[in-house]
Amino acid sequence: MEPLSTDLLLRAYRMGLFPMADDAGAEEVYWVEPRLRGIFPLENFHISRSLARLIRREAFTITINADFGGVMDGCADRETTWINSEIHRIYRQLHTEGHAHSLEVWEGAALVGGVYGVALGGCFCGESMFSRRRDASKVALAYLVDHLRRCGFTLFDTQFITPHLASLGAIEVPRDDYRKRLAAARKLDCDFRSITEVPSGHSVVQRSTQIS
Repeated sequence: MEPLSTDLLLRAYRMGLFPMADDAGAEEVYWVEPRLRGIFPLENFHISRSLARLIRREAFTITINADFGGVMDGCADRETTWINSEIHRIYRQLHTEGHAHSLEVWEGAALVGGVYGVALGGCFCGESMFSRRRDASKVALAYLVDHLRRCGFTLFDTQFITPHLASLGAIEVPRDDYRKRLAAARKLDCDFRSITEVPSGHSVVQRSTQIS
C-alpha cells in the first residue's frame, strides 16, 4: 500500500474515498466509499426553535481554524474511534498545508465542541465532530453550514448519516449521485479561509430561516 501522504489523501477525496482505522491503536488505515453517502443539503439545514434560542443567546464563542489539533483530539476522545496516530498526523499536516479546517465551540477558555474536515473546491468533506456540552455539536454544525454557504460551497459531505445528523436535515444519496455532485462541486473555486469573521448568532439563525 502506498504510504499515506497529503497528496494521496487529496487524490482519494477527489475520487470519493476517505481513510479510516479500526481503532485508536490500529496500525493499518483503509479506504472507504459508502454505497449510500451522507450529505447536508446546504439549503435545508434544520434549526429547531430550541437550537435557534441557544444560538441567539450566544452562550458559546465560535472560532474558525483556531485549534485544529484540539478539535481532532476532542473527536478522538471517545470509547471507540477510527482516528489513529497516523490519521492524527496526516490531517494535521493537511491543515498546515491549508486543505483541512476546523470550527471550534468554546465555553470561556474551555474547548467544548467542534468539527473538522477537508475542503475540495466547492465541497467540504466533514470528518468528525464532538461535544462536551449539550448541543455544542449542533451549534458547531449550524455555524459551519452558514460559513460554507457564505464561502460559496455547494456540497457538504458527512460520509455517513446518523439519527443526530438526520434530525438536522442530512440525507443519504447513492454513490453514483454523490460522485456527480462531487465532480460538479470540485470545479468551483471556493476558499474556506476567504471569510474570517464569525457572524452573530442572530445572523446565523436569520439566514438559515430565509433559505430553508
